[in-house]
Amino acid sequence: MRLIGKSGAKSGAAVEADTDAWAESAESPESRPGALPAQRTSGLSERPAVGGSGPDSLVHVSTRQFSAAVGPYGAGGEEASGGAALDPAGLDPTSFETALAARESAALEARHRQAADDGDPDAASRLGTLLLRRGDLEDAEPYLRAAAAAGVRAAANNLGVLLHQQGHRAEAGQWWRHAAVAGSAPAAHALGLQLRDQGEEEAAEYWLHYAADHGHPLGAYALGDLMEHRRDVRAERWFKVSADAGHREAAYRLARMREAAGDKETAEAWYRTAAARSHARAALRLGVLLEERARTDRTLLEEAARWYRQSAQNGEPRAACALGFLLRDSGDVAAAAEWWQEAAEAGDGNAANALGALHASRGEAKAAEHWYRTALDAGDQNGAFNLGLLCAATGRDQQAEQWYRRAAYAGHREACNALAVVLLQRGDESGAEPWFSKAAEAGSVDGAFNLGVLHAGRGEARQAQEWYARAAAEGHGEAALQLAVAQEQRGNLSGALERYRQAAAGGSAEGAFRLASVLDRRGDADAEAEHWYALAADAGHRRAQVRMGVRAAERGALEIAESWYRRAAEAGSRSAAFNLGLLLARQDSEAEAMLWYTRAADAGHGRAALRLALLALRRGEPVQAENWCRRAIDQGPAEVAERAGRLLGALHAELSA
Repeated sequence: MRLIGKSGAKSGAAVEADTDAWAESAESPESRPGALPAQRTSGLSERPAVGGSGPDSLVHVSTRQFSAAVGPYGAGGEEASGGAALDPAGLDPTSFETALAARESAALEARHRQAADDGDPDAASRLGTLLLRRGDLEDAEPYLRAAAAAGVRAAANNLGVLLHQQGHRAEAGQWWRHAAVAGSAPAAHALGLQLRDQGEEEAAEYWLHYAADHGHPLGAYALGDLMEHRRDVRAERWFKVSADAGHREAAYRLARMREAAGDKETAEAWYRTAAARSHARAALRLGVLLEERARTDRTLLEEAARWYRQSAQNGEPRAACALGFLLRDSGDVAAAAEWWQEAAEAGDGNAANALGALHASRGEAKAAEHWYRTALDAGDQNGAFNLGLLCAATGRDQQAEQWYRRAAYAGHREACNALAVVLLQRGDESGAEPWFSKAAEAGSVDGAFNLGVLHAGRGEARQAQEWYARAAAEGHGEAALQLAVAQEQRGNLSGALERYRQAAAGGSAEGAFRLASVLDRRGDADAEAEHWYALAADAGHRRAQVRMGVRAAERGALEIAESWYRRAAEAGSRSAAFNLGLLLARQDSEAEAMLWYTRAADAGHGRAALRLALLALRRGEPVQAENWCRRAIDQGPAEVAERAGRLLGALHAELSA
């Protein structure tokens, strides 16, 4: 072989740019064995327009000129059409243009072949390239070898492509090296990829750097990829060079780097650039960023949905899943289900779980189970956990435990917690504890709280407090409540207030009530106390509802007071029932008042029983009065029992007189 040197006088556009046509990456649907070493990522290669190797040199003639020169179209000329000439103007334009291109290509190939056979190395290079593109490797090889030996740089480059496709990687590398030394950026890129795959990263970096410096976008991308793999901060620079040249995967990778660095504004711009070039994952990430920003600007939701839809239509199931959640949150559950189904059928386990949950919420257990199993088949262990929840909800406790156990052994933290709860309810505390521990160590807030409950039940206060603190730090309201109660019992009121606030913020109605009670006792934060009472009452806390009723009655807002008392009384509060009876009695609704007194007394309210005894005595029913007095004595409290005792004594004295 001779070192190639004479191509320096040729036009770069005329002899370069063939390697890129074969450097397909893993995302390309046309990728085939034997193509150039692929880029490390899944990005599609943006290929620049190819110039100078065959098709750009086609001779273009008009339809009429071509028809006159070569005669009518048809498989057998006039004989094939019954002897009648075909009018080109009457042909289907698409098939006519296809046939015309085929004729032109054949004519061009014949001219190149004649010139190559006459010893023209440039013609041999063009012919070899044409045959290589067509997949005719055996016919292409001798022409490319002849041209490469004659010093045609593009021929050496393309001979490397051909040999690589044939599996002769060592020889391919030699020809790429010849072409790269002669100044071919595409060959330098291909050689760099091959060296990288062989583990020769230092040499790979040299040639990729050469390709990038000579304006090769794929070279810049591959160099950025290599540097990022080695955690080299210069990677971002080369991704930007490639992205600026139109490489969409580079734009996506650059966006991911900026997002990881916290620069979401720049990341969004590059995601937008890549998404505009139909990059599915970039459109997905752009949708995610826009949806995050929509928390403060709801108008962005429509744009987020638009990018999710584009990404989904380009084959990204995660985008279809995200679009489903967006539509569900906007109230369009039917459309959400359609996108979830599309994503689930494409293998997205999250979408399958969402469909399962949707069917479960409608009571469609069979359909829910189907989609949960689909999620599990897709490798999503949430499917096993959800199957456990579904079985538990339908009374299949043994199957529920099996599904929890399967998910737990796969590392699903909430399944670990659920399995531990099942074991604890069965009395197997020693079996439950390690699963609670595994759940808590994996980050399950409920697992940490339950582990605290377990230790507290054994009287191990210090360990319990440690786990409560861990759960509270993650926003678990009930864990914060336990810490607050402990602080209050120690007399640390300021510490208790802080924890009660944390409990209330974490959704604990009891925490909100206790916070309000402490503030109420202090007497210097009435408005804040009212706020927390109301919050707890709205969450269904019965004592808070009674407190809201009392406060309203004190202000003279009797209708509001009655409303709160009724809510609490109907939920089972005996104090609310008694207070409602008092309120109704003052409003001359004694018949209804007696009903509520009776409900309160039946629930063990001593004052209600004493009030019923007095009413019975007033109605002249001493036996009924005696019965209610006895119940009041039994139910207390002490002062009520004392009054009921005196009344009962008076009744006996009167009855015996």
